[in-house]
Amino acid sequence: MDCFTLVGLFVILYLFVYLLVLSIADCDFGMVLAEKFGKKIGVLRGKVIWITGASSGIGASLAEVLAANGAKLVISARNAGNLSKVKQKCIAAGLPATDVLILPMDVLEIQKHEQYFQQVIAHYGQLDILVNNAGRSQRALWEDIDIAVDKEIFKLNVFSVVSLARLAVRYFNEKGGGHLVTMSSLAGVVGAPYSGSYTATKHAIMGYFDSLRYERISQSGGGQLAITLLCPGPVFSNVLSESFTETAGQKFMQHQDPTDKRMTTTERCAKLCAVAIANRLDEAWMGLFPVVPLCYVLRYYPNIARRVMKITRFGQFQKLRDSRVTVQVQR
Repeated sequence: MDCFTLVGLFVILYLFVYLLVLSIADCDFGMVLAEKFGKKIGVLRGKVIWITGASSGIGASLAEVLAANGAKLVISARNAGNLSKVKQKCIAAGLPATDVLILPMDVLEIQKHEQYFQQVIAHYGQLDILVNNAGRSQRALWEDIDIAVDKEIFKLNVFSVVSLARLAVRYFNEKGGGHLVTMSSLAGVVGAPYSGSYTATKHAIMGYFDSLRYERISQSGGGQLAITLLCPGPVFSNVLSESFTETAGQKFMQHQDPTDKRMTTTERCAKLCAVAIANRLDEAWMGLFPVVPLCYVLRYYPNIARRVMKITRFGQFQKLRDSRVTVQVQR
């Protein structure tokens, strides 16, 4: 058997294993390896981690996971009452009350970001990891979206994130290192139908932080700044009810089906996020089959993807994402 045949057999075997893993895993291949063989979440013990959007959903669950593994936390959101509940859960997970700082904030108040940042440093004396998690999704027909909605969602999902991240980068430069973690989405990897403005914000986030990553790689000592982009697919949380629509100031106000087995639980998603943070992964995709394999096809084989989309029945992707058709199309 010549070397070319051996290489061919190796490639076929690798692809077979790769596809087999993706068919049973709830994340991408790199995440599977990190969870099985990489660093444990416990390496974050003692690290000061600031989570925005921590009053519910993935942010709240991530705080609990990190608390159970000994990280020192700053939890932020607008709702101080919900933050108090999250703090109690963190304490129940084993974290001392003194290691959970509640910092109520509205991330849209960009002019106050410096003040909030200094409060974190004043309390703990340092910051090791910033998790920019605050944001909202959207459900709307593309051509019906008011431009005011685009502006609102970009201010929340992009500009507030970049503002806080830039403060963190400057601080990490002085400190000699740090870790930026940003909650993106699989909608930042491929276009998500009926979420045009939201998809655009997540593509913008991927671009902003990929650009930063490559800048730092090309600089001497740039590797001291770690950048992780978290990309969940469908996750059961309150995201749908809080979503933007096509109208400014309006919320979608529908709820996901808690019995839908096609969605990742918030707790499982939070654990995968924590694994990605502990292993300083560049990018992490999360979602139950067939979400992740589908995203591979849509991203790397666009010609095939377009054909698949043409033959897919209306509403199939909405049902995969939201348990049902959430945006009606009149044609």
